[in-house]
Amino acid sequence: MQRSHMTIRALCEAAILIALALILGLFKFNELPQGGSISFEMLPLFILITRWGPGWGLIGCFAFGILQVFVQGAVSFGWVSILLDYVVAFGVIGLGGFFRGKIFAASVVGAVCRFIVHFISGITVYKILAPTSLFGLTFINPWIYSLVYNGWYNVIDLILCVVIFALLLRTPVRKYLKGEDLRAVRA
Repeated sequence: MQRSHMTIRALCEAAILIALALILGLFKFNELPQGGSISFEMLPLFILITRWGPGWGLIGCFAFGILQVFVQGAVSFGWVSILLDYVVAFGVIGLGGFFRGKIFAASVVGAVCRFIVHFISGITVYKILAPTSLFGLTFINPWIYSLVYNGWYNVIDLILCVVIFALLLRTPVRKYLKGEDLRAVRA
């Protein structure tokens, strides 16, 4: 397949997966007071980075982070919070694309990168909330608060995605998830 056809295919798939992530992000199982929620919005982003690698993954995930502010709304304490918790936090998920074709590794790396940015936001921007209560506990240290607050929903999101991918890898969808259909076309 010609390079221009692959670019068009990547662009179209990225647009569809970003749109799907935005829609899935509207259905939250649990949302915390300062943002952060449990949802399936990460699934399409992990598929994007696994199939297309870090280039398209970074572009697509940064685009998702920007669009998420407008489609889903933003919980923030100013522009720094919006930049960190939406644009950068979701954009760095694309780094998981270095594990192209390896859906579990790409998902874990993407989720860890996202968590790190949320954690940094928590200890820099959201430290103004300390002391604060969460899950019936009072936190004075912003580092521990950010670790618990951001770790809670990021870990659950990752576990949900890994379980769903484990189930899907037992079906014919496996070839799509791993990007095997793309390798066949490139050869």
